[in-house]
Amino acid sequence: MGGRRPKCFMDISIGGELEGRMVMELYSDVVPKTAENFRVLCTGELGIAPNTGVPLHYKGVCFHRIIKGLMIQGGDISAGDGTGGESIYGLTFDDENFEAKHERKGILSMVNSGPNTNGSQFFITTTQTHHLDGKHVVFGRVIKGLGVIRSIEHTDVKDDNRPTVDIKIDDCGEIPDGADYGITNFFKDGDTYPDWPADLDVKTDDLSWWITAIDCIKAFGNEKYKKQDFKMALRKYRKAMRYIDACWDLEELNTEKSISLKKTRSQILTNSSACKLKLGDTDGALWDTDFAIRDEEENVKAHFRRGQALMATNDIDAAVKSFSKALELQPNDGIIKKELAAAKKKIADRHNREKEAYTKMFR
Repeated sequence: MGGRRPKCFMDISIGGELEGRMVMELYSDVVPKTAENFRVLCTGELGIAPNTGVPLHYKGVCFHRIIKGLMIQGGDISAGDGTGGESIYGLTFDDENFEAKHERKGILSMVNSGPNTNGSQFFITTTQTHHLDGKHVVFGRVIKGLGVIRSIEHTDVKDDNRPTVDIKIDDCGEIPDGADYGITNFFKDGDTYPDWPADLDVKTDDLSWWITAIDCIKAFGNEKYKKQDFKMALRKYRKAMRYIDACWDLEELNTEKSISLKKTRSQILTNSSACKLKLGDTDGALWDTDFAIRDEEENVKAHFRRGQALMATNDIDAAVKSFSKALELQPNDGIIKKELAAAKKKIADRHNREKEAYTKMFR
């Protein structure tokens, strides 16, 4: 290992969908034995564990426990539920020291069942947790992929803090010294912007750079939508929104540019709502159109998508209002006219049914 601190990676999937990569720096200069345990479990280089008979490898292992506002826990290579695990030194090994502290989000620390009971299980903090200092051995930190931690933390959990879907380490290993972290172009689709702005190697205050990035990411989303890859399109639109959020504190952002940025956000939210409609998330689609219209009242597509979402929820009267507003803004649009006519026909059919029902009641 020399004098450098090793870097390891974990590629995470949530509910079977690849989410992103975390890159960890290990404190080999502070807790060499504990850091080596984690590094080897990432590479899987030692093969089968002598006690539990499972691979000494994190690959395929799930994060089995999430405590929102505190930590995410994983690394149980044998049982997968927090009751098992095995270190590279035996079932357990002693606490090395407590020099490093749980001082921020993204700290790597060992799970234990009391003093000197470290195995393979670890947790990653999602906030500062000084009450754990002196009880759990800190051995590293996440340096890229804090957004992935956020995604894991916000996964729905059961009453026992277990996630409702599998959060799996699809792949893991050590990153050679000087090698690329693999954060950019992670999905191998040509999008070279990191999924989370926090993972940019160099941040700039140049608003034009951010606008270019947002437009590029949005274009990737549009391309995925055209190919009917609605899940990936939605991921790109969410990513573009994160890059927009990074712009609001830039000194260069005056009133005129702020209005322009809100218009772009409105367009992205409208596209996001279209994806959610395709994926059956009508509530999410309505939410997106609400915010899109707040940003730009005259966004024709937002009113139209809102009408479609309301039709899907069978709120026909409200849908007619949304389609009517869209047609008011764009009077010659044949698609809007068709949707509005269909909605009005549903209302007319409903009135006819009600009229027939009342007639039968008083015969």
